[in-house]
Amino acid sequence: MNNRLILLTVLAVALAGGTYVRAQFGDKPAKLDVVKLKEDLFVIHNDYVPGNTTVMVTNEGLILVDDKFEIDHASILAEVKKISSQPVKYVINTHHHGDHSGGNAKLQALGAQVVSSWQARQQMVDGKQPGLSNITIDNKASLYLGGKRVDLFYFGRGHTNGDIVALFPAQRVLASGDLFTIGDTTPELVDYPGGGSAKQWPQTIEGVLSLDFDQVVPGHGTVGTKADMRKFHDTAVRLRTRVHDMIVEKKSKDEIGKMLTAEFHYADFHLGMSLDGLLVELR
Repeated sequence: MNNRLILLTVLAVALAGGTYVRAQFGDKPAKLDVVKLKEDLFVIHNDYVPGNTTVMVTNEGLILVDDKFEIDHASILAEVKKISSQPVKYVINTHHHGDHSGGNAKLQALGAQVVSSWQARQQMVDGKQPGLSNITIDNKASLYLGGKRVDLFYFGRGHTNGDIVALFPAQRVLASGDLFTIGDTTPELVDYPGGGSAKQWPQTIEGVLSLDFDQVVPGHGTVGTKADMRKFHDTAVRLRTRVHDMIVEKKSKDEIGKMLTAEFHYADFHLGMSLDGLLVELR
């Protein structure tokens, strides 16, 4: 199974039948490695499944962005201890899906505070997800720890209705969650039950692109650049336009599905998940 199919498979599992992954993807923790971005900023990375975890080190503790599946908790802590002996003080959830928030409860038991958008917290409540966020934001907030700062922004609907991004301004690095992924993917992974929107996704990314950063830690895949995110945005616009135009031309569902497969590399199983939502939203 290639990397892109693995990514789409786990996200299909994450979205199917609700908003929270109750079953783990696989029967053992993911194989992790650490990517150093700056002297005080690291990414606990793996090949697509589950999502990336960003770690900012301060002399008063650590701030994490996303914490993968629950099954990865011990592995994440092992990697964190290689980076710093400081405790985790905050965990920022970019959205509610279990491959980004599954470790919340165990980190809370160790004293961490979980931060998310209020929309993501409501999705967690609706999905009876453990590890509900302790702190929620509306549009913008900042966390200060050990003389360092991370800014949180909510720009609107995209992958879900509660996606936020985390900007490390001094490091000029952004953690995007699944508003942006790398690995020959397009903005096809819209969680309609979770409030996502293919129509609004490009505008949401435009808000993100207004921020000042150089590098991007995607929800899945290797670290990219602001230019990579611009390309992703352009693909999102093109996808939205193509589907809408075909609807206006009264093309059939099957014809639109074939176009998405040919031009945007949709997997067959994912067409079955998202095509109806796309047609309803863009009609």
